[in-house]
Amino acid sequence: MEDQMIVDLFLKRSEQAIVELSRKYGALCRSLAGKILQDGRDVEECVNDAYLAAWKNIPPDRPSPLSAYICRITRNQALKRYHSLNAQKRNSQYDMCLEEAAECLVSGTAVEDELAAREISEHVNIFLGKIGRKDRVIFVQRYWFCMEISEIAEGLGVSSNYINVRLFRVRDRLRKYLKEEELL
Repeated sequence: MEDQMIVDLFLKRSEQAIVELSRKYGALCRSLAGKILQDGRDVEECVNDAYLAAWKNIPPDRPSPLSAYICRITRNQALKRYHSLNAQKRNSQYDMCLEEAAECLVSGTAVEDELAAREISEHVNIFLGKIGRKDRVIFVQRYWFCMEISEIAEGLGVSSNYINVRLFRVRDRLRKYLKEEELL
């Protein structure tokens, strides 16, 4: 079913909207939540929470594209659950992604102010728009979808070492860009 038809079902408050959303994007949502959360039950609960959030927010929201909308909700739900479940524990895959990204986003002090975080987010998006498509895909797959290096390499048909080098260079360019913008 097309995204617009699913959104129309939400706008009509038809419960079939959840069924169709799950059918089309359920595997993507579970995969995304699974990269952050370790327990399958937590993943399923997170995905169900994402569906409920979509139900509550459509309308008034009219998401386009629907895939990005439900992925953002799912990721935010997974991050909330991750932080509540792992206040003192470490999830090596997700923590490793955060530590890598933090190298170029934080310079000695944590970003505490939401306004500052939004400004950095806007500049990261601008930066991503300026780099090549392949680097952008690698960066987003690693730091947004928390994919493993080997998984990204396999998907792109390159070596893991190639991905590591590209990520290092993109993080370095991002760090320099943020310093030029006086955000670091």
